[in-house]
Amino acid sequence: MSIPRPISQNADIRYLGKLLGDVIRAYGGDRLFERIEFIRSSSVDRYRGVKDAEAMGRGLDALSLDDTLAFVRGFMLFSMLANLAEDRQSAATRSHDNLATALKELADAGIDVQRAAELLDTAFIVPVLTAHPTEVMRKSMIDHRNRIAELMRHRDLERSETPEGDLIEQAIVRQIALLWQTRPLRRERLYVADEVEIAITYLREVFLPTLPTLYARWERALGHRPRSFLRLGSWIGGDRDGNPNVTADSLHLALGRASQSVLASYLDELHALGAELSISTELAQTSSELEQLADASTDTNVARNDEPYRRAIIGVYARLAATYQKVTGQLPSRQASVSAEPYRTAEQLRGDLVSIAHSLRDNGAGLLGTSGALGRLIRAVETFGFHLATLDLRQNADVHERVIADLLKVAGVNDNYQELQEAERVAILRQELASERLLASPFAQYRDETLTELSIVRAAAEAHSRYGREAISSYVISKCESVSDLLEVNVLLKEAGLYRPSDPSPASIMVVPLFETITDLEQSAQVMRDWFSLPEVKQATRTRGHQEVMVGYSDSNKDGGYLTSVWSLNRATRALAAVFAESNTPMQIFHGRGGAVGRGGGSSFAAIRAQPAGTVQGRIRITEQGEVIAAKYGTRESAAENLEAITAATLLASLEGTDASAGERAHFVAAMDKISTEAFRTYRALVYETQGFKTFFRQMTPLAEIAELKIGSRPASRTKSDRIEDLRAIPWVFSWAQARVMLPGWYGVGQALQSYPDQALVREMAAAWPFLRATLDNLEMVLAKSDMAIAARYATLVEDRALADSIFNRIRDNWSATHDCLLNITSQTRLLERNPDLDASIRLRLPYIEPLNLLQVELLKRHRAGEKDARVREGIQLSINAVATALRNSG
Repeated sequence: MSIPRPISQNADIRYLGKLLGDVIRAYGGDRLFERIEFIRSSSVDRYRGVKDAEAMGRGLDALSLDDTLAFVRGFMLFSMLANLAEDRQSAATRSHDNLATALKELADAGIDVQRAAELLDTAFIVPVLTAHPTEVMRKSMIDHRNRIAELMRHRDLERSETPEGDLIEQAIVRQIALLWQTRPLRRERLYVADEVEIAITYLREVFLPTLPTLYARWERALGHRPRSFLRLGSWIGGDRDGNPNVTADSLHLALGRASQSVLASYLDELHALGAELSISTELAQTSSELEQLADASTDTNVARNDEPYRRAIIGVYARLAATYQKVTGQLPSRQASVSAEPYRTAEQLRGDLVSIAHSLRDNGAGLLGTSGALGRLIRAVETFGFHLATLDLRQNADVHERVIADLLKVAGVNDNYQELQEAERVAILRQELASERLLASPFAQYRDETLTELSIVRAAAEAHSRYGREAISSYVISKCESVSDLLEVNVLLKEAGLYRPSDPSPASIMVVPLFETITDLEQSAQVMRDWFSLPEVKQATRTRGHQEVMVGYSDSNKDGGYLTSVWSLNRATRALAAVFAESNTPMQIFHGRGGAVGRGGGSSFAAIRAQPAGTVQGRIRITEQGEVIAAKYGTRESAAENLEAITAATLLASLEGTDASAGERAHFVAAMDKISTEAFRTYRALVYETQGFKTFFRQMTPLAEIAELKIGSRPASRTKSDRIEDLRAIPWVFSWAQARVMLPGWYGVGQALQSYPDQALVREMAAAWPFLRATLDNLEMVLAKSDMAIAARYATLVEDRALADSIFNRIRDNWSATHDCLLNITSQTRLLERNPDLDASIRLRLPYIEPLNLLQVELLKRHRAGEKDARVREGIQLSINAVATALRNSG
């Protein structure tokens, strides 16, 4: 019999856990504290091998409904505090995922810092925030957690008081007490406006101050001031795919609030600079450009006659205040003391700031230069412009097809566009794009869908005029399958003046195909080859300098399973790289990743480094969704760490050589093709070919109950169909995670790997190939978080017992095969043997997750049996929240 491994904790978890216990005792009383503590200690002892499950079961059975709600909240808060503690520990111990280390690795490989700097000068790295509904926690809860993190940093410095004079420990207890008394669940569904405001909070409070600081650090590491290669993107307010709540008004709101936030920040920074730069001409010289700025300010205050920097900043402030008023329609909170004309572009503002900086640099032995607050402000203006984050538009290709058919029919061009073959469609669309004539008429009648889409592109055109072209630069086409899908969007853009046939660079917004399903990924290279074959496209792309392609992890996983999804993505990006090389076009891949492994989740650093050679080239965009945003970017410290990690990974993936020779890669690819085919067959046989599977899935998991959570503005399905094909990937993955099956992250892999005849080759691939290494690392994490014994409890929710037993036994057998095969391939005796930190993290959580799962199953039984007590439904929703918090990347 094996001896159970100890469950270790870091000191922060013990400390915060004790304070949480004190809060529960203070607010819930000794009886509640003792019941929760009994269940906690019994569950921990069971995982340590000291007790069996009966003691914990007795504790759970003794809970009343009110006690159950309090218990679930307590375990949820412990998981939240454990997450915080682990994030702090990882930030303190993980120092290799940064630019300095990447530069050292490259230097060891013979690649000098100058080459790295040259690549970054042409690089383009963008995390893109999306409103995908996987964040179950209210913003109020996240805010309290972040305040605790800040207080813990004060404690690290051995301070006894906060800057405000509060005792550190009392302040931490106060925040935990506020957490205990804060409602964890939203009562009302989020609207798009709510999602916009949440995003603006992250952009304003975290990204805006963090990025200039990072650039200053990178400038020192490179010995060179790089251009602003790392920027921000967003889908929030522009992603309409399956979300009818996103409209032209949403677009106006998202862009307006972002611009208002960034301009207000610049005004505050300028005001502070005016106070700082008290330099007198009696003691220092200035440049002629600075004198011109000072004179142009029309500031006549005699007290500042000898302070040209202050007078110059007053003028800059006045112009920016006028810009703020013009863009937002409101006066800034601190009005200018003189009047001035607004800036037309952010580049004009930057030019004035650079003039100030150059005067400081040239007239003071370089001591003041472009560092400090002025340097950070210049960097911010370069990076964020007047728009803060570039907003993407996204819509489904099926919508575009219907809209174009309506426009063509009403204009008398073609009455049956949707019935045409692809070549005929392309011919008509190219003809329209070659003409300056518009299709839409203000006097004609169109379908509501057509009017909605026209209002979107017209709002985008207005945004370009108001905020600059960088405010919206990409239009993502979901379910893109052909060249006509791309041309249709250009026709729509033309209706708003965003595509001008006579312009050398006709498209003001780049159309971006999103290839999502396995079939789409397989056909993606041919679609792009056909796209580049069009002379007008080749010319426009050459003028722009690159073309972006987006690849989707979520739907490809739901379509073909984990292994086939990641392998299809790998094959597609390699095939695309060859097509782009043929057309002499730089390629930019946009990776649509989620939080869970079943949606492309896992370490961004490892994922970027595992990309096929030649597919990164310094240009990459990555979605950051749901709970991942709070986890990675909840604080400035965590944001800096994660932004630097994706930068370092992009640099390494672009410059370092591959681990395997061409011959080895060909051998590996051939083997993986066969393994993927078997994994695909196994997965499809279960999910799409097994009679009754749809019913099994919907009854075993809390899918219906998850749909009731108020965590996003968009519906759970694109249509009213109950087919798995029409279900969004997020509830698909989220539901399996709650039931501890995690099926999208592993099913079919073990059988496929085991069935391959050359097991020695498989082990060689796992050791030498970054792609398979990263794939198996993520799979191993999923297996460690899954639990077939707990999943069996969820299977009892399926009404047809024969159906439940038949399907669940297949799932359990495949899990065992995957588990055993992984250990064999990686030469381990247990999961995560080679990753002790992650192993400790997961095993710490397991005793806290199991009681939540067991309670959730019982509450689901009561709810589905028709029990009307509102506390039962609340308990289910709380347990979903708590399990998701404990599992972290589950959606």
